[in-house]
Amino acid sequence: MRICGVILSGGQSSRMGATKSFLEIDGRPAIAHIADELKRLSDRVAVITNEPADYQFLELDLYPDRYRNKGPLAGIETAIYHMDADVYAFAACDMPFIHYGIYEHLIQSLNHHDAVIPMYDERVHPLSGIYTKNVLPYIQMLLDSDQRKIRTLFDHITVNYVTSYNGISKHTLDKHFFNMNDPEQYEMAKRL
Repeated sequence: MRICGVILSGGQSSRMGATKSFLEIDGRPAIAHIADELKRLSDRVAVITNEPADYQFLELDLYPDRYRNKGPLAGIETAIYHMDADVYAFAACDMPFIHYGIYEHLIQSLNHHDAVIPMYDERVHPLSGIYTKNVLPYIQMLLDSDQRKIRTLFDHITVNYVTSYNGISKHTLDKHFFNMNDPEQYEMAKRL
C-alpha cells in the first residue's frame, strides 16, 4: 500500500497574525515537526501551499491549489490529483504534535471505506483524516459546483468514523489533535 502524507498549509492565519507553518516549536518551524512525523508513515510527503517558494527548505513536493480560494477541500483535491498513492494521510499546518501511530491506527480502520475520519473530544477532525483516491471525482464535483464544505463530501462517499484508539494514550491523543489558531494557543504549544 502506497501512503502519501499531506500537509495542508493554506488559510490566512488572520487570528494568529503570522503564518502558522513557520511558528517555531523547540527551535524549528511547526511544519518541520509535522513533516518529520508524516515521513515515519509515508512513502512521500507533500505540502499544499499557494506560496511554494516559502517552503523550499523542506525539500518536499510542493503544489498550489488547483481550485483557488476554495478552502481545505481544494487542498485535498490538489494532493490526490498530483500524488499517486493508495492512501493519503492529511495534517493541517497548525497541528505540530501529530503522531504517526494515530495515522497507522486510522489506516488499519480503512477496510473498504473511501475515508477514515477521526472523532475525538466530541469533535470531527476531517483535516486529520485518511482518504483514498476514490474520493477525487466527488471532490471535483463539489468544487465545480462551488460547494466547499468537507462534510458535504461525506454524503457522497463511504466513511468510517473512528472513535476508539486502543492502546494510544490520552496524552498522545490530546497532543495529536491540538491545533494553534491564535497567539494564546501558540504559547500553550511552546509549553507542551
